[in-house]
Amino acid sequence: MSFLKKPLDEAQSQTRTKPESGEHMEADQSVDVAIVGYGPTGQLLALMLARAGHSVAVVERWPNLYPLPRAVHFDHEIARIFQGCGVVHDINSIAEITDRYQWRNANHELLMDFQWGGNGPSGWPVSTMFSQPELERVLDRHVKQMPNVTVRQGWSATALHQEADGVRLDIEAGRLVEGKWHAGGERAMIQARYVVGADGANSMVRQALGIEFEDLGFAFDWLVVDVKPLTPREWTPKTWQLCDPARPTTIVPGGPGRRRWEFMLLPGETAQQMNQDAVAWDLLARWDVMPQNAELERHAVYTFRGRWAKDWRAGRVLLAGDAAHLMPPFAGQGMCSGLRDAAALGWRLDAILRGKAGDALLDSYGPERCNHVREIIDFSISLGKVICITDPQAAAARDREMLAAQATPGFTAPDAPQPRLGAGLYDAHASGSGWLTPQGLVEFNGRRGLFDDVFGVRFALVASNQAVLDSISDANRQALQEHGAIVTHFGAGGFVDVQGVYAGYLAKHEAVAMLVRPDFYSFGAARDAQSLDALVDAWREAMH
Repeated sequence: MSFLKKPLDEAQSQTRTKPESGEHMEADQSVDVAIVGYGPTGQLLALMLARAGHSVAVVERWPNLYPLPRAVHFDHEIARIFQGCGVVHDINSIAEITDRYQWRNANHELLMDFQWGGNGPSGWPVSTMFSQPELERVLDRHVKQMPNVTVRQGWSATALHQEADGVRLDIEAGRLVEGKWHAGGERAMIQARYVVGADGANSMVRQALGIEFEDLGFAFDWLVVDVKPLTPREWTPKTWQLCDPARPTTIVPGGPGRRRWEFMLLPGETAQQMNQDAVAWDLLARWDVMPQNAELERHAVYTFRGRWAKDWRAGRVLLAGDAAHLMPPFAGQGMCSGLRDAAALGWRLDAILRGKAGDALLDSYGPERCNHVREIIDFSISLGKVICITDPQAAAARDREMLAAQATPGFTAPDAPQPRLGAGLYDAHASGSGWLTPQGLVEFNGRRGLFDDVFGVRFALVASNQAVLDSISDANRQALQEHGAIVTHFGAGGFVDVQGVYAGYLAKHEAVAMLVRPDFYSFGAARDAQSLDALVDAWREAMH
């Protein structure tokens, strides 16, 4: 379930963050936000900002969408983000649901069984598999339908210059020669109020800012092989990990009509030796996959790492996606984390650009997301440390321990991580604050659907009854209205909580109301009417 970025040319253009003395250039284009990088993170952020009415320029050095598979997994939270952007049904049409993820040892004995069936708290399937090129085509189509977005594919960002009221981004057109980007000489300049670097692990933006990575030292090379079977076949197990010390291997769907194998390189093996068609076919033969019954779509060696940027913001420039963090693929959360970055940035930039919040609103972005990502990276590495064992004795000890755990009555595999945000824009003392909130099925004014489809995606104040909402001060009521917040309740006179999701959530937190952010994380829940007004006071102060 990897998020595997396309291999990039290591050579980077010269970058600088301040103009030379006396230097002045007129912008070829002025926009609210310029995004460097047009992978899923950049695409999603561009779509969010454009749907909110802001002007966006995207710069991507590759002239076309990258055609080969990389990421193959997203979870229920990401499906909800897609839902809010109006693309979830198009994406689901090119995806498939998976209901479990098994770990088996060399003897195929069950070591761990992650149950991913049904819907998650966000109202969508816990685990969905897809092919990244197909997903990018869906997002690309929606982005390019927006008249306020310009996508410059085949252009590379070469330098950025921060100014008092914006950022100047220098760009240069180029072309691909034998898979590498080469400058073509045509130059232009974009003036933006904010710049977001979503330009991958070798981020030009991060390097221009001089931001370093914090590295956990976890690094293993794996050969990733994507296959398109030519004949129908039932794969059992469908999504699994072979914990064989002779060759740890991941076998998962790669979206409809595709399969992926990830083979760990053993000591003494090099990327150059392993990244060959013949090697891929030799390794696939164990699963009766051969040229006669399958098409080898691609193979590449990647180093699975765990690291994150020490800073995610420098003035009006921010980092997102692989530019800000990298993680092993074992929890399937690499791309998911980048899309969460986009969601966290989207509502903040929207509020600032509309004049509803100050620039300081961005201060909370990095600390919130970095802590969240670090916990997922730690979880991914903990899985990797179990999977990547190649010593036979150590593997045998692992198997005995895990088989004994499986035999324990009531044992269940750990749930996928849902970390709390790092310190940021929420009331840290309020129940549930900083955690992802659920989405349920509702009925309101004759319409039945998921909450976001019925009410939209904005700040949402959801209460158990109208009397609780009536207690809000006039100042808070006005502030909620100015931000376009949803203010609603369930029960008599309000919406029908069809599945009891909202009643159950408030009961769990011993609360009468909750305030939810546009990225679906809780600002906090209030235990009574008085504490609700104090909670909205805290929100109003935090926003300004």
